Amino acid sequence: MPNLAAKNQRSTRHRGRTSTRRVKRVRYVVATTRGYAEQNSLTVPTKWLKFIVAIFLLPLCAVFTQTFFTAFARATVAQRLWAGEEFWFFSLGALLWLIAFFGLPRPIVLYVFGHELTHALWVWLMGGRVSRFRVGREGGHIVTDRSNFWIALAPYFFPLYSILAIAAYGISSLCFNVQPYGRLLYTVIGVTWAFHFTFTCWMVPKSQTDLRDHGTFFSLVVIYLMNLTLLSVMLVLASSHITFTSFGADLATNIGNFSHWLVDLVEGLR
Repeated sequence: MPNLAAKNQRSTRHRGRTSTRRVKRVRYVVATTRGYAEQNSLTVPTKWLKFIVAIFLLPLCAVFTQTFFTAFARATVAQRLWAGEEFWFFSLGALLWLIAFFGLPRPIVLYVFGHELTHALWVWLMGGRVSRFRVGREGGHIVTDRSNFWIALAPYFFPLYSILAIAAYGISSLCFNVQPYGRLLYTVIGVTWAFHFTFTCWMVPKSQTDLRDHGTFFSLVVIYLMNLTLLSVMLVLASSHITFTSFGADLATNIGNFSHWLVDLVEGLR
């Protein structure tokens, strides 16, 4: 899509002559401008394929959810995760943000900026180029020569401000003793992750083009799985008794149990 920006300036009356459409910027809807390939009668719409993929991902969602909550319960009850300062300061930050989100004017521009910057970062990570970047209270968009569902859905599972806080802490640790500020880091992560979670839940029902372009059902499944993966990583890092190896072993066990249950179910229906 090398001429995407120029194509998007054409009137909608010319849609019959081009495969690119202009994405309307709706109030508080954050949209990314993209192009669409022409289809013929023999082409299977990718949305159909993604819908089928999403159906097959549902069992993985269920098993992954079971594994996460089992590990979380084990860490909370048996290993007293709730008693650690990481848990309390993270929870404090999340609580402070929830009070601000529901009790104060919402920082729409800050969210839109982070949303579009996340799109742009994932475009760059995948070797693309961003030729336009616009942000405002009415919404925002980028113009890029590369697009896929990872780029489109990244803002809904990639907590940019939390990543930046952790990166800033890590870089500062190379030059200063930042250990006394660990509690502050946990609080900031709590605030920024709650920022990501609340705005994601708030924006998803607003008919986002990011979700519709790749199929809403498929997009929601991917968003759920990726956010659950992030929570699982945070749980492993916060708990000294849970490792990636043990979590992976639990996940593999639950997948095996589900597979056996499914085989028994099929055999019982014969």
